[in-house]
Amino acid sequence: QDEECAISLWNWTVTKHTANVINDEQRAKLRFAACRLVCLCEGSDPSEATIRRQILMSMKTGKGWIDIGRADLADGFLEIAMSRTEKLYAKLLEGSDGEADIHVHKADVEKSVFKVLSYQAESAVAQGDFQRAMSCVQRCKDMLMKLPKETCYLSILCYNFGVETYEQKKYEQSSVWLSQSYDIGKIDMKYSVGKEMQAKVLRLLATVYFEWDCNLYLDKALKAINLANQENLHPAGFFLKVKILLKSGASDEDISSAVAEFLHHEMSLDFCLNTAKLLLEHGRESVGFDFLKSVPERFQSSPDFGKITLLHIEFLLQNKRELLAKQKIEEIIIGHYTGKQLLPEALNKLHIILWDRAAKHYETKSYSEALHWYNYSASFYTPGQIDQNLSKLQRNMASCYLHLKQVDKAKEAVKEAERCDPNSIFTKFSVYKIAVMEKDTDKAVETIIEMGKLAEKSSQCEDKLRLDENTGTNLLSLAAQIALENEQQVVAIKALEYLSEHLQDCRQLFAALKCLVRLMLSKIMAENEEKRQVHLQNHFLVLAQKRLAESFTEEKFTGDMRILEAHWFRKVAWNLAVQFSSCPEKMRDFFLLSFKLSQFCPSDKAVLIAQRTCLLMAAAVDLEMGRQQVTPSERVELLTQALQHLQTCKEVWKVLKLTGDFAKDPTDTLLLLYEFEARSKLNDPTLPSLMESVWEQPQIEVKTLEILASLAMESPARYPVLCKKALKSALNLHRKQPVIDAVKFSKCLHSLIDLSLPTGITDLDACVLQEVWDYFEDALNVISSTDAYPETEVLWLMTRAWNTGIFQYIVGKYKEAEQWCGLGMRFLNQLGSLKKSYE
Repeated sequence: QDEECAISLWNWTVTKHTANVINDEQRAKLRFAACRLVCLCEGSDPSEATIRRQILMSMKTGKGWIDIGRADLADGFLEIAMSRTEKLYAKLLEGSDGEADIHVHKADVEKSVFKVLSYQAESAVAQGDFQRAMSCVQRCKDMLMKLPKETCYLSILCYNFGVETYEQKKYEQSSVWLSQSYDIGKIDMKYSVGKEMQAKVLRLLATVYFEWDCNLYLDKALKAINLANQENLHPAGFFLKVKILLKSGASDEDISSAVAEFLHHEMSLDFCLNTAKLLLEHGRESVGFDFLKSVPERFQSSPDFGKITLLHIEFLLQNKRELLAKQKIEEIIIGHYTGKQLLPEALNKLHIILWDRAAKHYETKSYSEALHWYNYSASFYTPGQIDQNLSKLQRNMASCYLHLKQVDKAKEAVKEAERCDPNSIFTKFSVYKIAVMEKDTDKAVETIIEMGKLAEKSSQCEDKLRLDENTGTNLLSLAAQIALENEQQVVAIKALEYLSEHLQDCRQLFAALKCLVRLMLSKIMAENEEKRQVHLQNHFLVLAQKRLAESFTEEKFTGDMRILEAHWFRKVAWNLAVQFSSCPEKMRDFFLLSFKLSQFCPSDKAVLIAQRTCLLMAAAVDLEMGRQQVTPSERVELLTQALQHLQTCKEVWKVLKLTGDFAKDPTDTLLLLYEFEARSKLNDPTLPSLMESVWEQPQIEVKTLEILASLAMESPARYPVLCKKALKSALNLHRKQPVIDAVKFSKCLHSLIDLSLPTGITDLDACVLQEVWDYFEDALNVISSTDAYPETEVLWLMTRAWNTGIFQYIVGKYKEAEQWCGLGMRFLNQLGSLKKSYE
């Protein structure tokens, strides 16, 4: 039952593989399973049919593993096949009936042994076991006398081994296999592979010797190729013989002799041309040109006849025989107009040769000579013909004319190029170069715009034949360079504007942006201040900031490069902010740009200081603009912006303070004053609670408190309570001074009394009057202790005290009136020159 299952599996595998249901690997695995199962089912005395089945299945399983590249798995099955073959032979001998039967059985078994040995040889070659493979092949070779029909198979098998080892560059092994193949092919001519195959084997053998070591094995290579050519003359054999002779350094006579041997044989035109190329490429001009001269006679009527002339021209040019080459070209031109045109393919090749020669002269600045070769090419075009290549040719000629200062001829050439290909960016570039040369700024700028549009259109095109993505930007880069070289800044700026928006290469992009910024600045700085403010834009600095913010994947644009670029642009923005101090809005924008650009730099002390200053200046500008005649909504926007800048500045300032001693730095004070002004004018309800901690600060200065007091009452802000607190704190600080500054003290006291004791109000609370009374007493104390108290302030105090008494008198508060008028009299005694006027 197991054996039947195994046989069924084997047969199923055969049918399914024939129907392409399973692949080679799957077939090998299924054969493996079936074969192993059959072998396991073998009894102690298997029948002849069973043994034959095992031999067949083992051989095919082994061959299957070899065919899929698993030769290591094949060996076991091939050994089984060999052992079962021996068992079969013994079985057949047991049942043989006379000498005739023994011969039949022996021949039958030998066929199986031959096949197994050949498979074992294949397996050994696949595994790189040359000696084992040779041993198997030698045994097969010894059996050919009895199996002559296998001669062809064994010869081809050795040839295949030769090919395989040649491809692996195992030249020694390859030469042995190919020699074996050739020798085996000669054993029995009746069953030989044939002369063509024998020649093929010998050509490969000659190639092996040639590539192995031509100098060492020259004789063997020549012997092999000569034998090959005797067996079956083939162009490849002739060509190889010439190659071997050339490689070995044979004399011109020997090579001429070898070439002469084949001149009377039928060879294709391409073969003859390749032979001529081979000779000329190896520096055998004499033999090569002689051979080339003999070719035209044989192919006079061939439509490909022009190929011969082209090859002749190519090698004349390579050997610096330009005059002879020109004669040949002029003959072709005459033939072109007398009915002897080249085929399109040959004509295209001729154009390539002519353009290549012209380009070489152009590179050496021989522009007249380059034109000569371009004119040859132009000769093949008919008047009015429209062709993109003709457009390119005319552009190339225009470039030559421009170098020769022949502008009119260049214009004609470009006009012709436009006729052939009006939408070519290269043609527009030629128009541009002429415009720059003629200093036609308007035309140059117009052409730059057209080139930019064409470049964008090209980059969006999905056609496979579209221009390279970089073509447009490369041409516009060159256009900018040409404009700068010709001192046409307006044109250069236009080209750079496009580049700065479209370049993908980071290094090129920032180079273009820097150049553009320099040009814009030099142009704008030359204008008067009014025009300067109108024209100056921060667009390109904003673009730099945007591109720096992008994540770069280019290896050429490193982190250090980004930092260098960021430093350059932030400094430019800073300098522009300083330069435009008369235009607050622009100054603020440039300071903010400088801050944003500095964020791409390492946060060292210098950069942090710059960031802090930028943000403080931006906030200061917004506050200043908020004080001007603006609408309420505009003021709110400006003050809100200022608060945002201040918040960012506080964060920067925290980090900056960690880098050193900033005891005398005014940043904390400025932050306080700016924030107080913005919040007070925004009517921020949190302002009083926010200021509580400020009054308690021991290091706060009198001037800061006085400014806070002023800001608290500056329209649209109105915070009298905060104003009084600030003034009281200031007055306290004045009192604590070792020597009171009477002038500053008087001003502070004046403001405090003015705020606490409004003019013209009679109904005042007793507490308020008492508080204000104390201020007057403070004033008297200071006045009595110094002569520096301003007399005008003493007069003002006297007047306010007296008037307060009068107001009290009016409402019938006579006691209070007497007190306040009396207080005024006390100040009268402190007056100097004005005392008599008021007594």
